[in-house]
Amino acid sequence: MARADQTAELNLPTNAGPVDPGQPDGGEQTASPAPRPRRRWKRIVLITLVVVALLAGGGVVASGLYFRSINSDIERVDAFGGVPEESRPQPVATGAMNIMILGSDSRDTENSSGSRSDTIIVAHLPKDRSSAQLISIPRDTWVHVPKSKEGRGGTDAKINAAYAWGGVPLMVQTVEEFTNVRIDHVAMVDFSGFKEIVDALGGVEIDVEQSFTSTHSLNPDGRREFTKGRQTMDGAAALDYARERYAFANGDFTRIKHQQQVIKAILDKAASGGVLANPAKLNSFVKATANSVAVDRSLSLVDLSMELRHLRGGNLAFFTCPTKGTGQIGSESVVIADKGKAQRVFDAVRRDSVADIASAAK
Repeated sequence: MARADQTAELNLPTNAGPVDPGQPDGGEQTASPAPRPRRRWKRIVLITLVVVALLAGGGVVASGLYFRSINSDIERVDAFGGVPEESRPQPVATGAMNIMILGSDSRDTENSSGSRSDTIIVAHLPKDRSSAQLISIPRDTWVHVPKSKEGRGGTDAKINAAYAWGGVPLMVQTVEEFTNVRIDHVAMVDFSGFKEIVDALGGVEIDVEQSFTSTHSLNPDGRREFTKGRQTMDGAAALDYARERYAFANGDFTRIKHQQQVIKAILDKAASGGVLANPAKLNSFVKATANSVAVDRSLSLVDLSMELRHLRGGNLAFFTCPTKGTGQIGSESVVIADKGKAQRVFDAVRRDSVADIASAAK
């Protein structure tokens, strides 16, 4: 687990105010100005896992050439270059798999200075592939960031600083050190593509638990009103819903919950047959996905899709890494991990014990 032993003034999540992202570091280091991003919007959550499961579940994999053409269109990144093997945790139980999902504000994976990863999820796929456990790590979680091969890091900081300082490889190192869980694969998803994916589905159904105003809106005035109750959202609305955090006392904790809602809604909508049975919709859906996803060089979406062909929304379990709430370390507004509880969650991940993951994460 992370070395985050500094004294911090803690606030429970239920009382936490909005968290300012601040600088992505814990002290003197600062990120260089960001390169001009290839995509305007930030990335978000587990669209990769959702998409390959849906395509397989609908029998699309049966037309192997079609799916292989999709696989070849997806961008590949060097996720593990420079990650010292001797520092890595042992592989998880035989047959299980852990995929790290990153949502970030730059598509330039070779030069990510100044970029931050807004969404971090460890997706555990048990040996039998009958379910998936998605564990979100709040982006402001205070951890130890190892030193990158370029010499950056080597200090305590918010976990999303790792991406700014060393790209995907340093993010892998940081998450592995924090969780003591080996990351087998990495997937990155573009936020703008998230909008297109939802639109390709014809919108998704979301239960809004409280009325609020989003200030991250794609509307001309930058605002969107959400009313309590069940709503059908198009891509722009779903994107606003998943991005907003300043409207809530719990800040990033509520945003994580909303992201999880949207993931499940996407999976449920596409698995209903309305997309998979409609060639035009399916083609739009697949193109939007291929343009939005980047994965590590060794991940075969063809193989993974076959393994996940029975996965549906009801088989996904969403958790948030246990925390003690928010606090202040120096000038940083941070999230303080509950190291004991988090350790029990990730111990269960290493053992591939689905029941224990759920029990420890409560």
